[in-house]
Amino acid sequence: MALLDLLGQRWALRILWELRDTALTFRALQTACDGVSPSVLNSRLKALREARFVDATPDGYTLTPLGKELQEEFGGLYTWSEKWADSLEQNATD
Repeated sequence: MALLDLLGQRWALRILWELRDTALTFRALQTACDGVSPSVLNSRLKALREARFVDATPDGYTLTPLGKELQEEFGGLYTWSEKWADSLEQNATD
């Protein structure tokens, strides 16, 4: 599945996460991503732009409407992951 291939690339999810609230310049995004190398960041941004999740604006990189929709879908995954983590902890104590 193309989406999982894209999101499975190192830093892709982190970039989307860091752009969740505001536009970030390349340097600000690099700092927010704990100093990811410029070449990797460029590569991931290119892929995310081609997928129409991220756009470059005068204010920096920002999520597109499609990228924001994807972020909303992460909410359900987060809720599920919390339940999953709780079940693992419960099984470990049983």
